[in-house]
Amino acid sequence: MIVRFLILCLALATPLAAEVRVPQDRAEITLSFAPLVREAAPAVVNIYASRVVETRSPFADDPFFGGFFRDFGGRPRVQNSLGSGVILSPDGIVVSNYHVVGQATDIRVVLNDRTEFQARVLLGDEEADLAILQLEEARDMPHLTLRDSDTVEVGELVLAIGNPFGVGQTVSSGIVSGLARSGTATGNARGYFIQTDAPINPGNSGGALIDVQGRLIGVNTSILTRSGGSNGIGFAIPSALVAQFVAQARAGKIRFERPWAGVVGQAVDADLSGSLGLSMPGGVVIAQLHPLSPFREAGVAVGDVIRAVDGQPVNTPAEMIYRMSVRGIGHDARIEALRQGDPLDLTVRMIAPPDDPPRETTALDASGVLPGLVVARVNPALASEMGLPLQAEGVVVTDPGPYGARAGLRAGDVLRRINGAEVTGPRAIDGLLRRAAPRIRLDLLRGNRRVSLRFRV
Repeated sequence: MIVRFLILCLALATPLAAEVRVPQDRAEITLSFAPLVREAAPAVVNIYASRVVETRSPFADDPFFGGFFRDFGGRPRVQNSLGSGVILSPDGIVVSNYHVVGQATDIRVVLNDRTEFQARVLLGDEEADLAILQLEEARDMPHLTLRDSDTVEVGELVLAIGNPFGVGQTVSSGIVSGLARSGTATGNARGYFIQTDAPINPGNSGGALIDVQGRLIGVNTSILTRSGGSNGIGFAIPSALVAQFVAQARAGKIRFERPWAGVVGQAVDADLSGSLGLSMPGGVVIAQLHPLSPFREAGVAVGDVIRAVDGQPVNTPAEMIYRMSVRGIGHDARIEALRQGDPLDLTVRMIAPPDDPPRETTALDASGVLPGLVVARVNPALASEMGLPLQAEGVVVTDPGPYGARAGLRAGDVLRRINGAEVTGPRAIDGLLRRAAPRIRLDLLRGNRRVSLRFRV
């Protein structure tokens, strides 16, 4: 009897062997991220980029002092950057941040199994802070699928995978803290972001933000911080925009093409909503319309309030441009608007900025008054490229040249008059300058400011 009692006690004291198995459903997988990470991590890569830059003397372009400082500066210097990326296809298409790989002369991509690939940039955009890369000689690569970021909800569990501080691939967890964050992120990126509290640190840039099913919902791009480390406020570029970048890269584009709105808008806040007769703030009120704007063609007028694009609410101009970019050039977008409180449903064609009228780009040769000066006629396409105001018109400086720069000209200056004579077109510049020499006065617009430059030649 005593022996049986001792055997029973020993059996009760011996721990049962724990069952080890892969979670079988969504409820179980939330208890452990290990199977999810094991599946997703191989598609997240470390990126090492470098570029050679020339150190230049500040007097290098000066026509007088340049000769004295010819031997100063000009030494090549290598700049290195570290970041992360995500493989999106078996043939080695990778997405990362522009600030990681932009203008790089050498890009090395390292998988988490230490396999290395050389890569080249197919398409990059500094404003969106996105770049699409192609791995050289890549086949059957592990990759993540894209989830439509418009289906993401606040409170969802997410993982951030990247290479923070260069310590190696690291995973952190959190939730989606907010959506439609615009104008709050730091760095080059502008537009619409997913906010997360998953720790993101330097080196995580370009890494993956995935859901609990291992699908990519965003590309980590920036944080808000005072210390330089993660404070729990990170931003990711939504996967819907990433998909449009991939599509354009596969179509052979080298620059990201955004649909052109041809409007100037302002967010409707509480004060503005009252003057517009709206019951609550929200939307974008149209303040200016370009004559060639597709919104004007569709029937939008100054004072109308754009409330939604393709069923998605927009509350800032950045959100509206994001929604148009996701829709893509060549497609129609459904616009929901209000005019004096009455609803409007319109269809707007997504178009590229028109390259009309012709630019008539003109460069002054060595016999000109300002050799090297390059000017062109302003049109919507050129205005978009140079960041000019919507209503800019006339002749713009695209390159001041060494002598023009010394006189105070800058790229983006819109020339209005030369010694009081109106500038009618790019081809008239050379003759106007010759007649005005040697004492020249240029009246121009620099942004929204009127500027006059006086100099002798």
